[in-house]
Amino acid sequence: MAFAQSGLKPLFVCGAMALASCVSTTTDTQPTPQSQTPAKTSVQSISLSQAKSKLAPISARMESVAERECRARTSKGTNCDYKISVDERPNLPANAYQTLDKTGRPLIIFTPALIAQTRNQDELAFVMGHEAAHHIAGHIGKTQNNAALGAILIGVAAAAAGAEGSLLDMAVNTGAQVGSRAYSKNFELEADALGTVIAHKSGFNPVRGAEFFARIPDPGDQFLGTHPPNASRMKIVKETAAKL
Repeated sequence: MAFAQSGLKPLFVCGAMALASCVSTTTDTQPTPQSQTPAKTSVQSISLSQAKSKLAPISARMESVAERECRARTSKGTNCDYKISVDERPNLPANAYQTLDKTGRPLIIFTPALIAQTRNQDELAFVMGHEAAHHIAGHIGKTQNNAALGAILIGVAAAAAGAEGSLLDMAVNTGAQVGSRAYSKNFELEADALGTVIAHKSGFNPVRGAEFFARIPDPGDQFLGTHPPNASRMKIVKETAAKL
C-alpha cells in the first residue's frame, strides 16, 4: 500500500504498516478472546508422529482439490501450491491456521492438540478446507488492508485532536485492531462456506465435519469479536451443503 499522499508523519506511517502486518499474518481456527490471550484448551496427548499419520491421508485427498479451487477462483499469479503440515513446537494449544511463507506460498498448519481433538476424518477435513478457503478468499491481505486503514483513520483523527508521542501510537494501535476485526466474522463465514465446498469435493461430509466447531468455545456475538457465533457457522455450512 502507498501512503505517500496521506500527509502523515513517517513515524505514524511506519507504525500503521508494522501493526497491520503484525495483527494479520495468519487466519486461525481457534477463536481468541478479545483480550488477545489464547483460549484455554487442554492439550490432549498425541505424539508428533501420530499427528502426522492422522493428517496425512486427509492431506493426500484434499490438497489437489484445494489447489484446483484456488486456481479456479483466484486471479492469475496467485500461489496455489499449498503446503500442509503439523506444527512441531511442543505443548501448543489446539489450533489450525493459514499463513504464507516468505515466497507467498500458502501454508496450512495444525497443532497436534487440534488433530487429537478431532473425532473423525470429516472434522479434520472440514478444518483443512476452512483454512484453505482463507487463502483463496485473500483474507490475510484484506485483513492487513483493513488494519492499515483503521490505523490511518483513527491516527489522523487523534493527530488532529493534538495527540502526540505515546498517545498517537496508542491511537494507531487501536485503529489497527479495530480495522483488522471489522470484517473478521464475515471472513470466517466465507471460509466456512467455501471450506464446505472443498471438503465435499474431496469426498468428505462437511456437515458432520463442522460439528467440530460446536465443541470449541462459543465466542457469541461479541462486538468486534474475531469469530461469529457457532450457531451461525453451522447454519451456513448446512445451507451451503444443501446446494451441493
